Order: sequence, then C-alpha cells, then structure tokens
Amino acid sequence: MSHAFLHQLRSHLHGDALQVDDEALQRYGRDDSKRQGEPLAVALPRTREEVVAIVQACVEHGVALTTRGAGTGTTGAAVPDRGALVLSLERMDRILAIDPGQRLAVVEPGVLNLALQRAAGGHGFFWPPDPASADRCTIGGNLACNAGGPRTVKYGASRDNVLSMVAVDGRGRLFHSARPLGKLATGYNLTQLLVGSEGTLAVIVEATLRLQPQPQASRALSASFRDVESAALAVTRIMAQPATPSALEFLDGKSLRLARAHAGDDVPEAGALLLIEVDGAGDSIDGQAAAVRDAVQVEGLLAFEAAGDRARRERVWAARRALSPALRTLAPKKINEDVVVPVPRLPELVAFLDRLERDSGILIVCFGHAGNGNLHVNLMLDPDNPAQAAAAPVALARLFEEVARLGGALSGEHGIGLSKRDFMPLAVDPVALDLMRGLKRVFDPDNLLNPGKVLPFAAIAGRL
Repeated sequence: MSHAFLHQLRSHLHGDALQVDDEALQRYGRDDSKRQGEPLAVALPRTREEVVAIVQACVEHGVALTTRGAGTGTTGAAVPDRGALVLSLERMDRILAIDPGQRLAVVEPGVLNLALQRAAGGHGFFWPPDPASADRCTIGGNLACNAGGPRTVKYGASRDNVLSMVAVDGRGRLFHSARPLGKLATGYNLTQLLVGSEGTLAVIVEATLRLQPQPQASRALSASFRDVESAALAVTRIMAQPATPSALEFLDGKSLRLARAHAGDDVPEAGALLLIEVDGAGDSIDGQAAAVRDAVQVEGLLAFEAAGDRARRERVWAARRALSPALRTLAPKKINEDVVVPVPRLPELVAFLDRLERDSGILIVCFGHAGNGNLHVNLMLDPDNPAQAAAAPVALARLFEEVARLGGALSGEHGIGLSKRDFMPLAVDPVALDLMRGLKRVFDPDNLLNPGKVLPFAAIAGRL
C-alpha cells in the first residue's frame, strides 16, 4: 500500500516536495511537546491544488494525515501517528494581499506571524494575535489552535480576527468557509468552527484576516505587589473599570527572578508583577493610565509606575517573552499548561496553585495573560526523581479538576492536542462532546485528519 501511495504522491509533488529520508521523518515527526512520531513521509506542497491531491490520495489509500505549520505547539497536536503522512504547509508562505481600505490581509497558511506583522505595519495596521513565538510560528498554526498573546485582552485571539478561509475537508473537497465581509448572517459560521480545530476537520490553505489600525499612542505601566494574591485581586479591579488595557500580564515571584536575570534592575524584586499597557487616541492615554492606577490600589501594592523610556520598556517585555525558554534552567522537564478561569476567580486559582506546589513537592511557576484569566502554569520537575515523576500526573489532574470547578477551560491558546485530550470531559459537557464528534464525522468521515487529537479517543473509537 505505501509504495502505491507514495507513487501517487510523486505524480503531484516534484523534487524535494516529498521526503522520506530518516532525518526528515524525525524532524517533522515532532513538535515543541517533545513527543516523537513515526510518519511514513513528509509532503511540502506549494499550492492548494497540490493539497487537494494529497488529501484525495490519503482518502483513496486510507492513510492518516497530520497537518503542521512550524511545529511550535506544545500539546502534541502536530505529532503524527505511526505510518501517517505529515503535510507541512511551510512553503505556502505568500502574503497575497493587504487591503487597508477593508482592513484585511489575505495570506497562505505558511506565512510567519512576524512577517505578517511587518507587512501590515507598513500600511499602519497590525494583526492582533502576538504569541511569544511570533518569529517562528505560522498563521495556519495560529488559526489551528486559536493563538493569542498579550494583546488578546483588548483585541481578541485568532478566532476574533479572521473573516474567512479556504480549506480542504476530509474527502479532499476544496471549500470557502464564508465571504470575507465585516458583517455576515448567512448560514452556519464555518470559519469560527475551523479555528481551534487543530487540523482535525480540514486543511486551511488560505485565510482572510481582520487587521487593526495601529494606535496613535500607548503607554506601558507596571505594578508590583507583595504577593500573588494581591496582584490577582488587582487584575479583577482593572478589568472591572471601563478602560480596557491592551496588555495585562501577570508574573509571579519565581518568574520575576528569571526575568531579572534577563533584564536586571529594570524588573523589580517583588512577590508578583503586573505588566500593563494602554493604547488609543493620544488624548485618551492619561485618563486610561489614571484609571489603571486607581484600580491597582489594593493592600499589598508595592509600587506603580510608568515604564519610562522606550528602551527600558523593550527590555522588560523582552524579559517577559524570554520566560518560557528560560524556565528550562530551573528543571530538566517543564509541563506547561495554559488554563483559563473567569477573571474574578483568578485569586482562587492562584491560592490553589500555592497549595498544589506544597502538596506535590513540584516547583510551580506561573505567568500569563491575566486580563483574560489565562495563566501559564508550569510544573518544573526532574523526571529522574521518582517522587516527582509519580506526583506530576496527580498534580496535573488536580489542576484541571480545579479549573473545571472554577468554571474555566483547559486551554486558552495552546489547544488540546494529545496532552489534554483525555481531560476534555472535565470541561465540556457530554452533549457538546457528542456534537463535536458528529461534526468530526461530517468533515472527516474516514477519521483521517489528525486522528486521535482533541476528542477523547475512547469516546470516538468505532464511531467514525
């Protein structure tokens, strides 16, 4: 079967667009989750017609297909099953149009986030999703997992900033999810459905994105606190007042120590820190900053200040962006979860994490997009330590159970993939899960598109 399948692919893909060597299979068989798959081959198309032909060949030969962007995801969503075909969209990297009059960009899925930001910036616009991996991650990957970043608190995540897509379903049929209009009430919203589906419903080959005009002015603020509880309370007060910040980031004391190693005295010594930005019309900035200043006046506030000159501001934000890779200096292994709870319940989540660290004996470092209630909870452990290795799965389950109890979600921007798949019943009710399985069958009746991801395997086995 594999010989006939590869022969059919070679009739559509030429040169190095189909790779079967061991180095390619290993490189494209993993993502930033550090899991390793064993694919049959790697396809690197340049056109939507080639993607259609690839999917149709997979259907004809019954070969599973895992689509990937740059492999920066941390949940294993881009890790293929054994014998699957990896479809890398990295060579479909054209920015097809930027239309300031309609405030939109048309891109192929392999365009890097940072490349789009630079191109849009030349016209006075930006695309709101700004993950820390912007220089490496692709727009297709951003859409697949509904990526966000600091600006999400004001401008929304990927789902809020896409107008339409062109995609290929699990039968190999090309379709347009919608017309790229600012207002639309014509049938079901397939565009929104595809965002966050992690390649399980269709392969995105083009996207029309909503752009935002660059603000006239902005100001960076920071507030340091005695402890994480007082910082979490300040977040709820900031989000309860009318001036929505354009960024509201939370760093606990352990994160601050790492950040200080990167940015020195520009980062204060404290139990917790909020990095805040406000933006908008020039004459609105003073009022927004004053509203934030008033909101952070809680017991435990140590200092509130503007970030000062642009160079210092850039150093502080560079330290924030460097946190995730810097964590690897604390322990050999990092389990990184990006849970979400309602903003008013952030203080409860922070208090729970303190108890969980004491109970499990595992160092927990916490930072993230507090304005959305989206925190990156990092369990730092040594897998060669038997006690920590045994405690980690229990701690992870307790974390997800608490998030569900608080009315939260398993992920805000990383997605579900493999790592959180089996916890889905905690956060999604049974009827909703059944409807999701039904949608999977409609889009992908043979269960070939990224099988085993997102939906709990036991619940869908034998039903697709």
